[in-house]
Amino acid sequence: MGFMRRTVAELVRERWGDHRPGLWFEGRTLSHHQVTAGAAARAALLADLLPTGAEPHVGVLLDNTPEYPMWLSAAALAGAAVAGINPTRRGPELARDILHTECRVLVTEHIHLPLLAGLELPGVRVLVTDTEEYADLLTAYEGARPEAGSVSPDDRLLLYFTSGSTGAPKAAICTQGRLAAAGRSLVDHFGVRPQDTHYICMPMFHGNAVIADWAPALAAGARIALRRRFSASGFLPDVRACGATYFTYVGRAVQYLLATPARPDDRDNPLRTGFGTEAGAVDAAAFEQRFGVRLVEGYGSSEGGAAIQRTPGTPAGAIGRPAPGDDLAVVDPQTRTECPAAVFGPDGLLLNGSAAIGELVNRGANPFEGYWRNPAADLARRRDGWYWTGDLFYRDRAGFLYFAGRADDRLRVDSENLAAAMIENILARYRGAAAVAVYAVPDPVAGDQVMATLAPREGVPFDPRAFAAFLAGQPDLGTKMAPRFVRIVERMPVTATNKIHRAALRRAGFRCDEPVWWRPAGEPDYRRFGPADERGLLAEYRARGREGLLPATTRG
Repeated sequence: MGFMRRTVAELVRERWGDHRPGLWFEGRTLSHHQVTAGAAARAALLADLLPTGAEPHVGVLLDNTPEYPMWLSAAALAGAAVAGINPTRRGPELARDILHTECRVLVTEHIHLPLLAGLELPGVRVLVTDTEEYADLLTAYEGARPEAGSVSPDDRLLLYFTSGSTGAPKAAICTQGRLAAAGRSLVDHFGVRPQDTHYICMPMFHGNAVIADWAPALAAGARIALRRRFSASGFLPDVRACGATYFTYVGRAVQYLLATPARPDDRDNPLRTGFGTEAGAVDAAAFEQRFGVRLVEGYGSSEGGAAIQRTPGTPAGAIGRPAPGDDLAVVDPQTRTECPAAVFGPDGLLLNGSAAIGELVNRGANPFEGYWRNPAADLARRRDGWYWTGDLFYRDRAGFLYFAGRADDRLRVDSENLAAAMIENILARYRGAAAVAVYAVPDPVAGDQVMATLAPREGVPFDPRAFAAFLAGQPDLGTKMAPRFVRIVERMPVTATNKIHRAALRRAGFRCDEPVWWRPAGEPDYRRFGPADERGLLAEYRARGREGLLPATTRG
């Protein structure tokens, strides 16, 4: 049987009897065998907890503790699926994620219990891992073995949330076969060895940590090391303590690491490779210069429908070329025609962005496995027989692809995918606003920032302190959703059909004639965005080669 048809359950069982170090966490080490035994006990418990006839889904609301990979492995053994629950979600939206994925069991820990307070979760059994009750519950299943069972490569293993252009996040499906194949592919691509250690510091409710870090380690029999939550100051001490050779990152993580005080011994570390997205060419070069570690930028649609691989000769700023078997194209979503190749100036800036930037589609066969209970989203993703990524790209004449942002009203803030419509629904509660629109502006480092345009009610001037207090009081406003920029307009611009003219708002961004208030990173209050702020921000874009992503402006 080829690897493409293997299951994650098989990979888990192969570690039974392997007494090499398998998991490092906060200075403690478990062997591969101990991790597998823990997974087997949890799989047996899960089989008893899931009601007959219920969907075999377990929600996991945990930091990166040993319980997380054990429950992933347990679900694989039991033929169940893990729904990674995002702790940055709040209130009814958090409850919706749990109930939508039909989780009959929710695994969490004390630190996250306040998030569940007051939520209606009918039929959901909550297990709190750092309690005596939980330990006693597992005692009855000690000695369980990882049985072969009847697990299939087509069994669901992951339900991980990804935001779309409208409405609540969608739960993308990943089967055991696809995850096993993804792990094997990365083992081959990076030459992962059994003696390697994969440092997982990105949150495991993200596909990045599970698919690009945990899965290849499992496939190769390598050790994993966990950091409860990402810490820039704790990164290098952890790497040295656990002997990490590989790690994954998303977005700003690299910038946070570069912001730590430089030391003469920064290059004294065992890392060989970092793999991730949105670091940016400037920061990637600075990271390699300082730490002696090569960062490999990649792209993979969260749903598995398209992938780009970096190959030798990939230009600075480019992600790479399409992965083998993918027929990728950059197209105009309106005309369905391919966009022209990018034209660059002598300074490397994109000159024809309005024509060259389009949505990335896969016109060939792809492994997209659909969304949980969302046929409309499935059809939208597969329309016209193509897989539409929802991501904006441009390509050069040699066929290399460059990431340019999110399509429609999607935003990616600090590696979190957000839907502007959801943020708008929250901001619409602000009594001082007659109308509000939310959209993305490019972040100077990676991804996007949230910008809102607000039309105050007649006779009610915008009060930045009151607005900040309003945001702080919204229970369902996630930690990444608050606007960085707020543009104040007398009247909301509309199209001929009386819809908000979002394209015009995005084109202007923060460089507009109306007053703009902003809340710089780390500052609690909004303040006027002035010419000095604009010059400083533009310098950041320029320094990281992202100035070309900003739309042209006619502001005087």
